Amino acid sequence: MTTLVTGGAGYVGSHTVAALHAAGRDAVILDDFSNAQRGVVAALRRLTGRRLEFVDGDAADRLTVRRIFDAHDIDSIIHFAALKSVPESVSEPLRYYRKNLDSTLTLIELATEGGVSRFVFSSSAVVYGSAEELPITEEMPVVPESPYGATKLMCERILADAAAVSQVQSVLLRYFNPVGAHPSGLIGENPLGEAQNLVPVVMQVALGTRSRLEIYGDDYDTPDGTPIRDYVHVMDLAEGHVAALNADLGNHSSRVFNLGTGVGTSVNEVVRAASEITQREIPFDVVARRPGDLGESWADCSRAAVELGWSARRDLRLMLVDHWRFLCRHPQGLP
Repeated sequence: MTTLVTGGAGYVGSHTVAALHAAGRDAVILDDFSNAQRGVVAALRRLTGRRLEFVDGDAADRLTVRRIFDAHDIDSIIHFAALKSVPESVSEPLRYYRKNLDSTLTLIELATEGGVSRFVFSSSAVVYGSAEELPITEEMPVVPESPYGATKLMCERILADAAAVSQVQSVLLRYFNPVGAHPSGLIGENPLGEAQNLVPVVMQVALGTRSRLEIYGDDYDTPDGTPIRDYVHVMDLAEGHVAALNADLGNHSSRVFNLGTGVGTSVNEVVRAASEITQREIPFDVVARRPGDLGESWADCSRAAVELGWSARRDLRLMLVDHWRFLCRHPQGLP
């Protein structure tokens, strides 16, 4: 039996493919390279020692997805393929709704027709919006504050409703802030265009490929004024997806899980830690807040620990060490 991984050449997707291989599962990667580099597939094949099956295509294209089902015995889907920038979604909302909803609708329709038993969805903690209490549990209200977050919540509801009337069990993973790289240094985060997430930008400044870091606001109601996030190692996150495939959901047709560390770290703390690890100065400027950004966000992951048997094992230092190793080996990204 085989898992279809949409967006499997992307950052979290590629590490999940590596984790699937390590767990003895076969995977077919579907990616259109709108958020990934083509060299990732070759790097994954080198890492796994296998000729991984790969399809260059759009997850919203019914014909492409149907051909994959015809060619492979697909029993599960992990769906990463999506547009994923909060600020960009604010300026281009219709593009985000079209892209993210279309792919999910196509996949779940064909999954219900094709005998798929498990559908794991890459959701996000942004669905919680400005949480009134911390840490964030799965039972808290979901009030996304950006079109990106709204698309994630809409996709969750589509999958939950579909699961309630079909044989497909949906696992909805709301994860926090992925950081780091595979310990081999063969795959890691390769943002296309200008990086927007904190750690890739910090590391680019340390490497010298970017002159300065911009910190978006230092007037939040936090101890040092900068936003606080729950950073989770991408390999922990990848292993969480494997756990979601293997878990016994009992009578649940769908289930939501937070994936994070349960520890909040501020932007300033990340910058200081990265400077220590890289032994480089990281100059920065404080600029205006970005639309849709939150002040504080970190997870309660106890449900995942109990029901998935999963918890994050890697700390922030290892996240930064692994990220730096990959970037030093591939300063221009993968070819």
